[in-house]
Amino acid sequence: MSKILIVADHLNGQLNGAVARCVTAARAIDGAEIHIVVLAADPAPLAAQAAAIEGVAKVLTVANAAFAHLIAQQVAPAMAQIATGYSHVFGPSSSFGKDVMPAIAALLDAPQVSDLMSVESSHRFTRPIYAGNAIITVEAPADKTVVATVRSASWPATGNGGAASIETVSVEATLPNHTQFVELKQGSSDRPDLQAAAKVVSGGRALGSAEAFSIIYSLADKMGAAVGASRAAVDAGYVPNELQVGQTGKIIAPELYIACGISGAIQHLTGIKDAGTIVAINKDSEAPIFEVADFGLVGDLFTLVPELEKAL
Repeated sequence: MSKILIVADHLNGQLNGAVARCVTAARAIDGAEIHIVVLAADPAPLAAQAAAIEGVAKVLTVANAAFAHLIAQQVAPAMAQIATGYSHVFGPSSSFGKDVMPAIAALLDAPQVSDLMSVESSHRFTRPIYAGNAIITVEAPADKTVVATVRSASWPATGNGGAASIETVSVEATLPNHTQFVELKQGSSDRPDLQAAAKVVSGGRALGSAEAFSIIYSLADKMGAAVGASRAAVDAGYVPNELQVGQTGKIIAPELYIACGISGAIQHLTGIKDAGTIVAINKDSEAPIFEVADFGLVGDLFTLVPELEKAL
């Protein structure tokens, strides 16, 4: 039987929603027993959130002031010790997961499966390559722990309703201090979180300026949607980089994605391939975005977007 340990990603006392998606991926492995480990200065509130996720059998907690801010170089040695006896160690493909999971794999001398999209068996999985243009099947060695990052956009979140037991564990591993937390800088917004939002409105280079991007914000606010952007718009300085959607930005799977003035480069399409419904607004009828869009509007976004907002 597979025994799976999921590393909890958290910030400001809240579990990252991707943790529940990792649980969904773990449940796809037949007969898996699923545990979540919470490393934090005060893990109790986070453990309660993790214990409520359906399908989780046990939540392990490690209390240490060093884990007030999750740093891979400190988390990995602790996880390498805790992971003893587990057949799999999963983490989300979040910034934290991409940072810490390779370090855990290295300490366990195990290969890593990145961006796990589907489960074929306990050791066979699919993952994307070539910016999502191809999906390959990979098989991990059966004699080693499977370390994997889970592509959050490919899995629905497991709901609450669970009542897992909570157990405190001690870690004797020496935690290096050559890497230390200094400061976290992040944008603040009253809009929904981009990676968790059900609706997203994105703008591209065609907006032409940061000031013109106001029509994207206005439409998003009218819809209660998050705001995203193409890499070209971010590189041009129209919006901050935390709004970037795509291969080198955020991979999202909203129910509705509206792309305004975005041509549809393959790197951008990689970030939205799991969206439910894609709407494209672009004056170029030959833009690649129309090949993947469920609905397309050909025309000037500066005319169509305000008209769409007015209709709403």
